[in-house]
Amino acid sequence: MEINAEKVKELREKTGIGMMKCKEALIACEGDFEKAIDYLRKKGIATADKKSARTTNEGRVAGYIHTTNKVGVLVELNCESDFVAKGEEFGQLAKDICMQVAASKPMAVAREDVPQAVIDREKAIYVEQVKGKPANILDKIVDGKLNAFFKDVCLLEQPFIKDPSISIQDLIKSKIAKFGENITVRRFVRYQLGEET
Repeated sequence: MEINAEKVKELREKTGIGMMKCKEALIACEGDFEKAIDYLRKKGIATADKKSARTTNEGRVAGYIHTTNKVGVLVELNCESDFVAKGEEFGQLAKDICMQVAASKPMAVAREDVPQAVIDREKAIYVEQVKGKPANILDKIVDGKLNAFFKDVCLLEQPFIKDPSISIQDLIKSKIAKFGENITVRRFVRYQLGEET
């Protein structure tokens, strides 16, 4: 199938992905623009998963102060190269993550960063809440409640405030696919006026 350069250029402008990949997607999807976008997203997520083991020694520390001047956030966002770290789009990603932390008050970056004592306490509460339920579904209910807790307190699992249909992890994976580099949130700190630390 022949795909014209104008359509390839339009897909590239919409996705930010290279011309050859855009052409490949349009050919694979028989010229269907929307299917080509989905195709690139699926490929990008698969590529991002492969890159997740690569070392991220570059990046930037980004800051955000809410308009009320009562909430401030610092985030360390890492990538593989200084070139990507200095880019405008990487800077916007860092700012978006700062705003996410300011708005959603995560406790940790990922599940493995949540202290075991906190997990045990939550689990004990959930077990107490479901007492009397049949034993065969008790564990499933507790696991479900624990997963909901992680989605609430872990930055990577939270719905993105600008697009709740994706998580912060999905947002980062889309940028990994676009930049061709691994990206990680190393740490963050959130300050709120008058809040005890």
